[in-house]
Amino acid sequence: MSVVIRPGFAEAVARQFRVHPVVGLLGARQVGKTTLAHIIAGADEQQVHVFDLEDPAAQARLADPRLALAPLEGLVILDEVQRLPDVFSVLRVLVDRPENAARFLVLGSASPDLLRQSAETLAGRIGYVDLTGLHLGEVGPRRAEQLWIRGGFPRSFLAESDASSFTWRQGFVRTFLERDLAGLGVPFPPVTMGRLWRMLAHSQSQVLNHSELSRSFGVADTTVRRWVDALVGSLVVRLLQPWHANVGKRQVKRPKVYLSDTGLLHALLGLATCEDVLSHPICGASWESFALEQVIHAVGAQREECYFWATHGGAELDLLVVRGNRRLGSR
Repeated sequence: MSVVIRPGFAEAVARQFRVHPVVGLLGARQVGKTTLAHIIAGADEQQVHVFDLEDPAAQARLADPRLALAPLEGLVILDEVQRLPDVFSVLRVLVDRPENAARFLVLGSASPDLLRQSAETLAGRIGYVDLTGLHLGEVGPRRAEQLWIRGGFPRSFLAESDASSFTWRQGFVRTFLERDLAGLGVPFPPVTMGRLWRMLAHSQSQVLNHSELSRSFGVADTTVRRWVDALVGSLVVRLLQPWHANVGKRQVKRPKVYLSDTGLLHALLGLATCEDVLSHPICGASWESFALEQVIHAVGAQREECYFWATHGGAELDLLVVRGNRRLGSR
C-alpha cells in the first residue's frame, strides 16, 4: 500500500517544537500518527528513541519512566501515550531540567480533554497538533468522491477497491468498540457504545437531543452525556457547539453531532458504494459533514474555534469560525 506524505502536519509539529519541549500529536486510531512520527524521525538530525506503548517490551522498559527517559537526548517518541498516563508528571520534571537535551513527541488516540492529566501536568510545556484524516488538499479534487465515500483514514482511502475499503472500515468499527475504547479507559459496554454510535450516525448533522437518547436507552441524561463524551474524546465524533449572541432572535442552544469521518459513517450504516450512499436518506447530511471537515481544515480552524449558528426561525450558518475578533461563516 502506498503512503501519503503529509508535510503540512509535519511542519505543524516542527512549529510547536519551536515553542514547547513536548508536542502531543493527537488523532483517532489508524489515522496515520505513527507513520507521520516515523517520517519526522527520519528527517531529524538528532538521535531518535521510539517507545510503542502497545508493545510489552516497551512497557517493560518504561516500568520506571524516569530511569528510562532521563538519560535520553534528541527526539523521544512515545506512541499511544494514553496507556501510560503517569508519564506526564515525569516529563514535566525532565523538561524542566536546566541541562535537558530531549524533545518529546507523544502520540495519543484521545483528545486533550480525555488526556486531561497532560494538560494539567504539562501546562505551558506542551503544544498540540490534531492529525485529521486525509483531506482534499492532500489527495486532489479529482478524488473527492472517493474521499467522501471511503473517508480519510489512509488504509480505507488507499484500499484497492471499494469492497476492500468497506471491509477495512467494518473491522475498524469492531476493533474500536471491542478493544480501543477499553484501552482509552472508557468503561462502557461495547454493545451499548456500538448502538449509540449507530444512533448518532442516523442523527448526522442534526441538533443532538440527549433526552431522546436517554429514553431510547432507558438511562439518565447524565449517563448518555458521558457515553457521547467518550466518543467525542476518542476523536470519532464531533460536537459542533452553538454560538450565541444577543441579536434579538431565539437561537438554537444545543450542539450538532457529526461523525468525524464520512467513511465510518457509511460503514456504520452499511453503505458500501457510492450508489448506496446516493440512494440513502443520509446522503445530504453526509455530504454536508464532508464539506464541513474540508472547510475546517482549509481555514486551519482549531476545534475550539468552530461553531454553528441557527435560530428557531430557520436562519442558519452551518459553520462559524470565531478567531479573535474575526468571524467567518459558511452555509
